[in-house]
Order: sequence, then C-alpha cells, then structure tokens
Amino acid sequence: MSEQPNNEEEPNKKEEIKKPMVHLTGENKREYSADSIQALEGMEHVRMRPSMYIGDVGVRGLHHLVYEVVDNSIDEAMGGHCDTISVIINEDNSITTRDNGRGIPVDMHKKEGISALEVVMTKIGAGGKFDKDSYKVSGGLHGVGVSVVNALSDKLKATVYRDGTIWEQEYERGKAMYPVKSVGETDDRGTEVTFHPDNEIFTQTIEYSYETLSNRMRELSFLNKGVTISITDRRQKDDDGEFVSEVFYSDEGLKEFIRFLDATRNPLIKEVISMEGEKNDIPVEVAMIYNDSYTENLHSYVNNINTHEGGTHLSGFRRGLTTTLKKYADASGMLDKLKFEVQGDDFREGLTA
Repeated sequence: MSEQPNNEEEPNKKEEIKKPMVHLTGENKREYSADSIQALEGMEHVRMRPSMYIGDVGVRGLHHLVYEVVDNSIDEAMGGHCDTISVIINEDNSITTRDNGRGIPVDMHKKEGISALEVVMTKIGAGGKFDKDSYKVSGGLHGVGVSVVNALSDKLKATVYRDGTIWEQEYERGKAMYPVKSVGETDDRGTEVTFHPDNEIFTQTIEYSYETLSNRMRELSFLNKGVTISITDRRQKDDDGEFVSEVFYSDEGLKEFIRFLDATRNPLIKEVISMEGEKNDIPVEVAMIYNDSYTENLHSYVNNINTHEGGTHLSGFRRGLTTTLKKYADASGMLDKLKFEVQGDDFREGLTA
C-alpha cells in the first residue's frame, strides 16, 4: 500500500517561493554608492597593500627592500656607468647603499614641475628603465622599486653626487619633507640612499640578516663581473674590533660562480665550460661543469633575477644540451651497444650550470 502525498504542505511551499526579496535597509547597513569607491594615490596604495609590491611584509619582504635599491645601482653597472657598490647595515637597522654611477637626475621634470629626483622617489611608475636609450638591460620592479622602498620606510634620505654638486632630499613614509636642495660641492658622482623600514608595516621584524644580504651581494658580483660590491654590518665587530664586512669581486663571472657552487663536489672535468653570445639584441651567457654526483644543480637568471620556477630559457638550455650531446654520442658510436634509449635526464646527472 503506497503512501498518499501530503498535498496540504504544497501550497505552503509555493507561498514561500513566491515571497519577494527583502532589501536590508537598517541603520547599520551602509549604502553602496559612488562615495564607497576609493581612488588611492600610488604611495597610499603601496602602504595599504605592500604585499602586492614586495611579496610579503615578513622577513622576505624586508630584505627585498634592499634588493630593489641595489638593483638600481646594478642597472647602472650593467650600462657601464658604475663599478663600485656598497651596502651598509647601520646600528639602528637602517640601510645605506652607495654607488659611483651617474647619479639620479635632479633638474626640473617638465611634466611634474618638480625635481626628477623627487619624481623618481615619490611617483609610482616613474623611472628611466622604460626608455631603451637609458638602460638596455635592467632588473627590479621597473619604475616601482625605489618609490616602493620610500613608501614603506618611516625615513629615507637620498643624496646625489652629480655635476660637481651634492644634492639632498629627505622623506617620511613616502612624502618629501622639503624640495631637493644643494648642500655642497664634490668631485664624486653617484647616488646614496639611506632608509629605515617602517615598523607599522613590518610588524614581524625590522632586523636585517647579514648572511641573507651577504649571499645576495655575492651572487650579484658573480652575475656582474668587474663590479666591486661590499657589505658592512655596523651592528657587530670581528675579533680585531673592526665592523664585520666582506668585499665581492669577480673577474670571470659565471665561471667563478660555478666553482663556488661546486666547491664541495668532485669535478669530472678540469675546466668550467663557458660560452656567451647575443641574438636579437638579447645577450646570453652559460657556464657548466660535471661532478661525480647523480643530481643536477641548475641556476637560471634573467636580468640578475633568479628564475626559481624556470621558464623558456631554462627549457631551451636543457633541450639544446640533450640534442647536442645525443647527436655527438650517436655520431661517435658510443650508444651502439646500449639496449635502452638515453634520456635527457641521463645527460644532466652531475651537472652544475
């Protein structure tokens, strides 16, 4: 015997479905209107959403500030205008960077009506890296880097040594305290930037790791041969009573980098294989060596930036290496007696590049 459907409940269900939507208009509900849309200026947006620009506001983001300022000096070096860069960790965990490049221009910017130095330091998207005549190759955040550092610092001081004059301007949380002014004469040239990270942004820590910064400066010296990069920590002294410091310089670039990376491994060949060339105005440099381990150790960079996740440049290198070695092995008869197909992984065992 089957159950009869309860038809009395159906009308109630239909009534519920037909009920109109009720709009919440209570006093505590804010009306969504044009006034709700906020248009934040560049520097305000950086301070409100810093992780969009530097990755995070922890230890990694804190050190990224230094990399962005140093990248500007490295770009000068890559253009042949600078050969000495110094980084100092001061006692209060502020950072001072100095180079002997051309110095950031300080003359009046026609469009903005203020000094070009102030434009670079306070305007998001301002920089010389969009003009191919100024920089052929550059790293960093392209017109964002140093202004982001300024926005995320409670204090920043920029000093420019240019055309026989020392120019200076100070900022607080991205805002200029006074117009760019001349403070003396000089025979030097270059740019010096001192900044202190804002503890309102970096709430986890504002203490810099000497080891982290030192490793990055060493890496940059290998990637930019002929450039002297020094780092000094004024928070600690060595056994001789001197501030802890290191100076990095590489004559051979990637070849020395490979020897450094493979220092604890046994090489299978005496000399590092290195090559460089240029195609479509894009320079490429490769250095490699084999050791007696079974793992590959590949490091790839584009404009001094470590491409941890690889890319077409790394895929192209792997494919080119496999094709070249397999072609040579086939032509020499080395693979005639093998009963299995040699794969790309086999050619990369023990490879450091």
